[in-house]
Amino acid sequence: MDFFTAQEHAQRKTWHLVILLVLAVLALVIVTTLVVAIALHLVSGAEQTSLSAQGMWSALSFQLVAGVAIGVLAVVVLGGLFKQRQLSGGGRAVAEALGGREINLTTHDADERRILNVVEEMAIASGTPVPSVYVVEEEGINAFAAGFQTTDAVIGITRGTIRNLTREELQGVVAHEFSHILYGDMRLNIRLVSILHGILLIGLLGGTLLRSMRYRRAGGSKRNNSAAVILGLGAALMVVGYAGTFFGNLIKSAVSRQREYLADASAVQFTRNPYGIGNALVKIGSHRQGSYLKAPQAAEFSHLFFGQGIELGLTRMMATHPPLKSRIQRVMPDWDGRFEVRWHSQQTDHDTPGSVDSEDGSEDRSDAKLSKGTMTAVLTAASAQTAINAIGQPTQRHLEQARATLEALPERIKTAAHEPYTARAIIYALLLSDEPSVREQQLEALQQIALPDVYRVLMDIGPEVLRLDIELRLPLVELALPALKSLSVEQAQHFRLCMERLINADGHVSLFEWMLYQLLLNNLGEKNSGLAHLKLSDLQRECQRLLSVLAAAGQDNPEEVSAALNAAESELPFALSATNEVSDMRALSLAVERLRRLKPLQKPVLLQAMARCIEHSGHIRPAEAELFRVMADILDCPMPPLLSDEL
Repeated sequence: MDFFTAQEHAQRKTWHLVILLVLAVLALVIVTTLVVAIALHLVSGAEQTSLSAQGMWSALSFQLVAGVAIGVLAVVVLGGLFKQRQLSGGGRAVAEALGGREINLTTHDADERRILNVVEEMAIASGTPVPSVYVVEEEGINAFAAGFQTTDAVIGITRGTIRNLTREELQGVVAHEFSHILYGDMRLNIRLVSILHGILLIGLLGGTLLRSMRYRRAGGSKRNNSAAVILGLGAALMVVGYAGTFFGNLIKSAVSRQREYLADASAVQFTRNPYGIGNALVKIGSHRQGSYLKAPQAAEFSHLFFGQGIELGLTRMMATHPPLKSRIQRVMPDWDGRFEVRWHSQQTDHDTPGSVDSEDGSEDRSDAKLSKGTMTAVLTAASAQTAINAIGQPTQRHLEQARATLEALPERIKTAAHEPYTARAIIYALLLSDEPSVREQQLEALQQIALPDVYRVLMDIGPEVLRLDIELRLPLVELALPALKSLSVEQAQHFRLCMERLINADGHVSLFEWMLYQLLLNNLGEKNSGLAHLKLSDLQRECQRLLSVLAAAGQDNPEEVSAALNAAESELPFALSATNEVSDMRALSLAVERLRRLKPLQKPVLLQAMARCIEHSGHIRPAEAELFRVMADILDCPMPPLLSDEL
């Protein structure tokens, strides 16, 4: 399943869940109405406790049915909204609910440094923002991805996982979790939590009624059976609520099991190494605690985990994951059924749990196939098409490219990208102009409002950042995102103000300044794409503006610009014409904001048009590749790095 089909599938799954929820609530309304009618009949018939169909029917009325329906809906909806509000922080809220602690990006702990390196590689290889990483202090081997979208996603991993798994096994586990991020499973999973919590509240309400009877004074008429009725009503509501939760959990488990098989297959495709994820699953089977977690909230979030997070008891109906042996056999068909790790030729001497070679905690990657020289390789016309096909399905080549990119970045710059103060200085440095006079204006404007410490760091590392190859700019921004996400609300507002002051210092907004600003807004949670419901035919003017800017960015000759637009037009259901307003960045922002609302299966058509636009000359300039990937990111299509045929 490709990325766009998966996104469409996730949307359909959401609607299926909505329909199931409506049916579940309807059943709750019917059963609860009958329970309340019985209770009223018994209470009103103080001198007769027998039930009769006529008496039951007389107890029912439109007012009763409407009142119960409104009450049940209010409990379920308000309960679900309350839970959703609790989880509004996205992945961070889930990780913290499970007792997770965010790993400090400058950590000197060898295990933590190793998992951070693996996550950074996977993120850059897949084109997604680098997620924050949380460690859960549990011995079980497990992990999870949580969030509403790629911009607020986090990876959670237990201490037992990073202690017991080798680097390539960690790669398999992390690749599995990135599949959930890319395919839209995270949003679906959090919605399931909210829905089930709303239904569960019916049962909790019944429990509250039962507990309230403890405070009811003894005595009164022996013929008054109201106490018994309330007890019965409370018990009935508990049964109804918990029965609804039971069947809801069955639905949750069935949905989760199918997604786990897909994520396992995607992990193998990403790493091209079935032994990575396969051996990780084998180690779960041989580990004394398996993948089980002790966190009180583990059952609530069980469908998010890499492995079965809670013990099942007598039935597998509630299993959120397929049987362990079945998962292993799917990725390693030649597995002999024994829970013993099978070493193979890809496993290197330093690939042991917790091993690091360098003082800063980074691995000695003796198997690296790329070098800094490959970063300047020429991108051909096929590079853009390959990148589109790899959206949501990155490969081992993209992982190798990501490693080469990280190796090419100077160590001092990478270290600075991991700290909130210095990460801001890096972004400011990227916004500085190549023209000395303009740069002087920018620095003068920034000095008036920037934090003194950040400004000093900028003056120190700014020249080194400006000398970076253009191919390294976007990965550097991606690397800095976790540190920037840790800023407080006040710090984030001040950071945005400083960026705007730098951009507007010369009275002109360049295309690169616009790209970087939009990219950061998109990934720091300050933009929401809204409901994806529009078609390309609804956005002809917006497509025209975006493609005109893209064509002008890579061409100097008007005839070449026209040729690029003609190439793009071949992929669209309408005609294009050149526009002279390519420097109007405000208009471009409005156009892109509308394009973000395209239906998932409409987006690949636009991306294909963009690819034709930049590749029509037979090769792609680095600046065009950068713009292409940033535009894809803004459209919520995480695009892997463009690959050269020289790899």
